[in-house]
Amino acid sequence: MKFVDEAYIDIAAGDGGNGCVSFRHEKYKEFGGPNGGDGGRGGHVFAVADPNLNTLVDFRYSRRHEAKRGEHGMGSDMFGAAGADITLKVPVGTIFSDAETGEVLYELLNPGELVTIAKGGDGGFGNLRFKSAINRAPRQKTPGWPGEKKNLKLELKVLADVGLLGMPNAGKSTFIAAVSNARPKIADDPFTTLHPNLGVVRVAPEQSFVIADIPGLIEGASEGAGLGHQFLRHLQRTRLLLHIVDMAPFDDAVDPVAQAKAIVGELKKYDQELHDKPRWLVLNKLDMVPTEEREQRVKDFVKRFKWKGPVFQISALTREGCEPLIHAIYRHVQAEQRSENTPEEIDPRFAGDAPD
Repeated sequence: MKFVDEAYIDIAAGDGGNGCVSFRHEKYKEFGGPNGGDGGRGGHVFAVADPNLNTLVDFRYSRRHEAKRGEHGMGSDMFGAAGADITLKVPVGTIFSDAETGEVLYELLNPGELVTIAKGGDGGFGNLRFKSAINRAPRQKTPGWPGEKKNLKLELKVLADVGLLGMPNAGKSTFIAAVSNARPKIADDPFTTLHPNLGVVRVAPEQSFVIADIPGLIEGASEGAGLGHQFLRHLQRTRLLLHIVDMAPFDDAVDPVAQAKAIVGELKKYDQELHDKPRWLVLNKLDMVPTEEREQRVKDFVKRFKWKGPVFQISALTREGCEPLIHAIYRHVQAEQRSENTPEEIDPRFAGDAPD
């Protein structure tokens, strides 16, 4: 499921330190020579592709990034120290472009790839640099050069880590709005969602994942009925499916178990591999179920549905139970990413046959 995640940032490399005008002041030396040192260079701004990140959400909270300026030169031939560099961690696949012209500047396509996106300014010259046979007491110095400043657009074509399954009006749009930055249309109309909505869930700084809400499925979706069939193929690229079930349907004649079984049946008809993906059961709208009936209703549903996997009880409207769920999702997504990035082990019996 390809979407574009983007952010705009301002970056500023450090200015160079100024050069120094200074002369030796030593006892018994009436005319000490120049000893003013150069200023230090300003700090650079780097960007590195971090395979542990998969969204740009953190750059929406911190848009300004500045490196330190270099220190000024000093007497006694002391050069100023260089300013500290800063490194921005971005997901693999991030594209940097000029925010004003749209020109693509850098693309980080490989894990660990490092680029310099703004260079620090060089330090200025102290008067020691200007000493010559005809100018033995120079008083010239130069200021530090300014560091590069850029307005950048960061763009990432992301794949949804988590896909939401469920019948129309199961509360998928309410859930994605409650836990992410997405703002889908929410209404009583069963087919309110007409196209996929993508949300970035921020668990903690530098900890996030991408969640996608697709139009609700109905029976016959795998053959083309309803809207969700157009997007079933996108769910094949997710790492986890959340099956959201409405535990308090408006119509008492509606059986949530029958609806849930119909969704699973559509998955199996469409693609066995999609059906076999990790899938968690999320029982929604429990705020509309009397407190004394909740436990029994959940037990009855799980028993009739013959479900053996993880079960989460939530109310997307009140956010009850949402926090433990998103933390569990993040841990699962991280574990999947680590397993994908782990190099395949070579059988020691054939290690000698490996190419150099």
